[in-house]
Amino acid sequence: MALNIFNTLTRKKEEFKPINPKEVGMYTCGPTVYNYAHIGNWRAYVFADLLKRFLIYSGYTVQHVMNITDVEDKIIREVKAQNKSLKELTEFYTGEFFKGRDALNILPANIYTKATDYIDEMVKLIKKLEDAGYAYRTDDGSVYFNIHKDVDYGKLSHFKLSDLKENAEGRLKKDEYEKENAQDFALWKGLTEDDGEVFWETDLGKGRPGWHIECSAMSMKNLGESFDIHTGGVDNIFPHHENEIAQSECATGKSFVKYFMHNEHLLVNGIKMAKSAGNFYTLEDLIKKGVDPIAFRLWLYTSNYSTKTNFTIETVMGSQTALARLKESVIALGNDTGTVSTEYKARFMEYLDNNLDSPQALALVWELLKDNSIPNADKKATILDFDKVFGFDLDKTKEEGTIPEEIKQLAKERETSRQEKNWAKSDELRKKINSLGYEIKDTETGFKIQGYKKPSTYILC
Repeated sequence: MALNIFNTLTRKKEEFKPINPKEVGMYTCGPTVYNYAHIGNWRAYVFADLLKRFLIYSGYTVQHVMNITDVEDKIIREVKAQNKSLKELTEFYTGEFFKGRDALNILPANIYTKATDYIDEMVKLIKKLEDAGYAYRTDDGSVYFNIHKDVDYGKLSHFKLSDLKENAEGRLKKDEYEKENAQDFALWKGLTEDDGEVFWETDLGKGRPGWHIECSAMSMKNLGESFDIHTGGVDNIFPHHENEIAQSECATGKSFVKYFMHNEHLLVNGIKMAKSAGNFYTLEDLIKKGVDPIAFRLWLYTSNYSTKTNFTIETVMGSQTALARLKESVIALGNDTGTVSTEYKARFMEYLDNNLDSPQALALVWELLKDNSIPNADKKATILDFDKVFGFDLDKTKEEGTIPEEIKQLAKERETSRQEKNWAKSDELRKKINSLGYEIKDTETGFKIQGYKKPSTYILC
């Protein structure tokens, strides 16, 4: 079975056929570095990582590019609010993003592109659009894309300009807006007082790029004018990816991206995540609550990337228990590594070939562990082979010979809290023990401490 993926452009599942056989050009919309990434952002990056890992596993060579948006409206507002330079602010949050990436065991992109390093490419692309009649200048020094000149505008988000004619008059200088307010969007923003020191002196005049032109310039510079896969969250479909397609294809006359893949929203406690709702989580928030980032990664696999999913602390802690069980099972299989099961590998690939069906692929691991017809050494080889895609680092799992005194003492304090029926304190101590890389199991004869290779500690602030 060949890889079949859901293509947002066509709104259907299609067989994946790259432009060049066995070579894949892939672009992922990365972070806007003015704050910490939240867990909804991380869903997009883990999804892209799963896709990339499976492409590599399937024999493809992947050239993966991810942007770092380090100039944009929200960043400029934060620069002023914190009284910092653009570089100072964005380099700090870029560093925090990379720490989170490593904590989640996300493979680094081949190339990370900072928007501020590609101003020349953006200016050239804008001038090309001007020359072709798709862009125009305004009195304030800005340059806008004329969406009415693009007969294909709306093909990704699947709406027609004729249906929105009343709303599509005029211009929008801001980068983010609703589909119902589709208007000409800014390619270049003339310098204003609010921009402060954030501007460039170019052939277009003093100013800075719009958000959408950044990704077009950076992706095409590194992957060519046409490439295979563009990933991001569904919130990127409009206006960002719609505008990327419009400006790129009008500038080159070529198809921009063959397959757009978007992960669905991550809800928290059944509603959209928002600080005002008290359900806003960063990766650091999860770590402080005793959640192993890899357990969060496992939890994400329990639903397909293309479906909405609801996050609760209780469900992710369930995945943490599952991760501990998986590690314990790998240890129990022994030290010998045998041969990968061809039967199970075929089923594993069949599930992931079906639009990255991670829930089925994950369930297959537990089925394999229960299969008494497969020798332990072959089970271990097969699970470690699957883990090249899952990214749990199970090959580094090993039983600790000695439980540290600190862990023993915490376990004793927890047991005392349980006997005193101080369940809140008991739960708090359990989470602390988990965060240090150990699992407490309560039995009829007392508690048991299961130790694993201690995870690295990530301080994301």
